[in-house]
Amino acid sequence: MGTEEAHDDHGHHLPAVEDWPRGFGEASWWPFVTAIGAAGVYVAAALYILGRGDSAIISPVAGPAALVATVGIFLVGLYGWVYHAFVSTFWSRDADHQSANKLRWGMLAFLGSELATFGGLFGYYFYVRAGDWESIFVGIPKLTGSLVIINTAILVLSSITLHFGHVAIREDNRRKFVGWLAVTLLLGVIFIGGQVYEYYEFIIHEGFTLSSGVFASAFFGLTGLHGLHVSLGAVLLGIVFVRGLLGQYSAERHVSVSTASMYWHFVDVVWIFLVVVLYVGAEVGA
Repeated sequence: MGTEEAHDDHGHHLPAVEDWPRGFGEASWWPFVTAIGAAGVYVAAALYILGRGDSAIISPVAGPAALVATVGIFLVGLYGWVYHAFVSTFWSRDADHQSANKLRWGMLAFLGSELATFGGLFGYYFYVRAGDWESIFVGIPKLTGSLVIINTAILVLSSITLHFGHVAIREDNRRKFVGWLAVTLLLGVIFIGGQVYEYYEFIIHEGFTLSSGVFASAFFGLTGLHGLHVSLGAVLLGIVFVRGLLGQYSAERHVSVSTASMYWHFVDVVWIFLVVVLYVGAEVGA
């Protein structure tokens, strides 16, 4: 690497091979690190299953330990990817609208794959309910209480505050942008806390667990997957918030704000659909 290129990197090390073929863009190992961390979650789930019961073939702590390790790898990879792709040379790059549109279309493609994932789980739920559906609701606790109503209102409100923040940065009002983003992030954390509390109430006080039946497996599978997505969305918004505090983003440079907003609005819509189908649907069918 030449002296001029080293100065352009501002002293930050880019984890890329030096002999990467020209024409392939900037080479980086961070996407691969992130993908390994994400794939490791499924490996951890398999280890958890193999470590359960009297016929366990591995230690019961292997699954949780692998989950902690892979989540750590995923977060480290995500940080490196975002930092070196968007943060370290933010103001030195041109505001290329064509590249911004590519990133937005990339996020849309990603959300399409996420929609397929949730669609598969909803398909499983509808398939089960198409059978002897009255029996699967036996013994379930009351789902449509005040907690889920408040939590839903909080998540919907977070989408509204995020929209106001997005509008503010497009108008080059950084102060309002950071303020609305802080409120959105706080609401997201409160929502996650509400989900954790709901699980605590169901599992500890109601005895409603993953092994309580077919509906329980669908309930915890769908709400747990959604909770993971909200947590990831909170991480993304946290990164955007810190970058905003550091003075980044402007009316011409806010593509990552747009993509993070698209992701957050997506998990909001999925939650509303989930509440209608899973929570309200179970109350009607019980």
